[in-house]
Amino acid sequence: MAEHYEYFVTCPRGIDGLLQDELESFGLKPLKTAPAGVWVQGGLAEGYRACLWSRLANRVLLHLATVDARSNEALYQGVYDIPWEDHLKVDGKFRVMFAGTNELIRNTQYGGQKVKDAVVDRLRGKGTVRPSVDSKDPDITLSARLHRGQMELAIDLSGDSLHMRGYRTEKGIAPVRENLASALLLRSGWPKIADNGGDFIDPMCGSGTLVIEAALMALDQAPGRLRPRFGFERWLGHQPELWLELRQEAERRAWEGKQGRLPRFTGYDQDSRVIATAWRNIARAGLEGLVHVEARPVEDFHRDNEWGNEGLVLVNPPYGERLSDRKELGVLYQQLGERVREHLPGWRLGVFTGVPELGHAIGLRSHRQYRLFNGKLPAQLLLFEINDDNTVRPRDVTPPGEVRAKISHPERAQMLENRLKKNLKTLGQWARKQNIQCYRLYDADMPEFALAIDVYGDHVHVQEYAAPKSIDEKSAQERLSEAMAVIPEVLGVPVDRVICKQRQRQTGTRQYEKQDASGEFMEVDELGSRLKVNLRDYLDTGLFLDHRPVRRWIRDHARNKRFLNLFCYTGAATVQAVAGGASRSLSLDMSNTYVEWARDNLALNGADPDRHRVEPADCVKWLADKPSADQRFDLIFMDPPTFSNSARMRGVLDVQRDHGMLIRQAMARLTGDGLLIFSTNFRRFKLDEDLGELYELEDVTASTLDRDFQRNSRIHQCWHIQHKA
Repeated sequence: MAEHYEYFVTCPRGIDGLLQDELESFGLKPLKTAPAGVWVQGGLAEGYRACLWSRLANRVLLHLATVDARSNEALYQGVYDIPWEDHLKVDGKFRVMFAGTNELIRNTQYGGQKVKDAVVDRLRGKGTVRPSVDSKDPDITLSARLHRGQMELAIDLSGDSLHMRGYRTEKGIAPVRENLASALLLRSGWPKIADNGGDFIDPMCGSGTLVIEAALMALDQAPGRLRPRFGFERWLGHQPELWLELRQEAERRAWEGKQGRLPRFTGYDQDSRVIATAWRNIARAGLEGLVHVEARPVEDFHRDNEWGNEGLVLVNPPYGERLSDRKELGVLYQQLGERVREHLPGWRLGVFTGVPELGHAIGLRSHRQYRLFNGKLPAQLLLFEINDDNTVRPRDVTPPGEVRAKISHPERAQMLENRLKKNLKTLGQWARKQNIQCYRLYDADMPEFALAIDVYGDHVHVQEYAAPKSIDEKSAQERLSEAMAVIPEVLGVPVDRVICKQRQRQTGTRQYEKQDASGEFMEVDELGSRLKVNLRDYLDTGLFLDHRPVRRWIRDHARNKRFLNLFCYTGAATVQAVAGGASRSLSLDMSNTYVEWARDNLALNGADPDRHRVEPADCVKWLADKPSADQRFDLIFMDPPTFSNSARMRGVLDVQRDHGMLIRQAMARLTGDGLLIFSTNFRRFKLDEDLGELYELEDVTASTLDRDFQRNSRIHQCWHIQHKA
């Protein structure tokens, strides 16, 4: 085997610079960086050290070859030519983790199969037995990453992702991953603070990830020390003696790290249940007696006399579904600022948040900000020095829906007024003739006003898209204020009935996050049925207007059908199925909030709850289970989220990656002459071509766009799917 290798070491987005510094400290030579990783060169010992000691990496991939992927033949031959007998026994087990698509390989399952075929054929030629594919307990894992006409092939030395240290087998609500926690600690300057004798506190510690990672870092404990296995241990190139030396060094350093004066590591949380989880994580990490956590709310935070005069407070406050009310969040941030200013002068404060504007409520001037990601959610780390010189007056955060109306540029405002009058004349007239009460009047028709304006009877719902980077924040706010001055006047709607929200194009469950807590529901009419909507409390209102034609089709074709609504949201499609005469229905959603909302909608329309059931369920898990005898349906509607990593579901849902599996599982519950309606609002979505070999597919997207959404033809895609005759 070669003495020096190329490695690609992956990491969460935004921390590749930190990762490069860390890898250099292991003796690896940087070659180039990528958006979520670093290419490095070094020996096997350095690769092992990265697996054992990296606090930031996800995976350490030992590069084998770059393969031409412009044709099936070239891809197969390139993989076949690699001497797999040097890496895997002829009768060994392996798996392929395939990522990326191009014009030739349009889904990862097909790409993974091509790689598997070449590996098996190469090794089968070496004897009478052949290797097998094993996704759960492979001897080696192959990484195949496709980009345009090339595919990078590597052996994953990590096995499971390196962020899985081995101590966190349970999770609190919405935790940060262990390697992201380490990145936050490094960005906050924790190593230097710890070296100077400083202490660490997390006043909202949840299941304890930040405080445990702070202790592991300060005590010089290898983050991979507790992992049960790595991906290289059954690789034929593995050198056990070299690995044993590194493990022994790690044990020696772990012992030495506990000698002498140690920092105090403390965590608090208002939820005693997650504190119990944190204690179990601390025990699994071997930090009993070194890390202390207890149940205590932020408002009761006070100084422990044993804490030093220097230290780090690092916190990941709740946001999104964890504590949705923006006003309550503002109070929480304000309390945090008051407590640390009173009790911890001279310390440093780090706040990792998905709502960085709330940092203004802390009452300190932030001297540094880092843009990072918590999973796929953009977030910022705000750093503050806690001293009188940095104290500022806390600012209230404007609650959603309260945007001051003001015209700064009359000519620009007149342009919007003219467009709204034109749309009101055309779309408004169309909606009245069609007896449509809720419709989209305006959808970013003009680049100066990036808004979606929806009419809900005598109310108006305004959503502001994120402004382009070329538009500064002040200009964007001016335009929104102008819109809020123009809209009530043109539409003849009182100001208090115009609800405005800032909305970025959402991914995954962020579209469902709560914004306010008014509890203000109203009833609207759709196709003769009554539906509850809430225009203030959520980014979405409870009614996806673009699916109106889909719901109309369901109503017109549901008579005497058994109807299944997966990822049902507020059950509007089920209401139309019941209105159309469905014999029975089952609606499933993971959110208890939306399950209750769907039940209310059905009750509002007189549906029999015994025949038309709404149940809380993780649809991914439900579909994966074996269908029971009563789970046969004539009509199924499935509109999954683009992405979901909710703490209430197992794993992560990615609609592009997982839709083929979801569709096949749903089709197992569909009667022979039944119909599945599959829809997605992922703009770059591509339907798995393999599905066309299994089922009859009809792209019906064009027929599912009413006049008010024809300007935005990519708002969703929709297919009718049936069993082949």
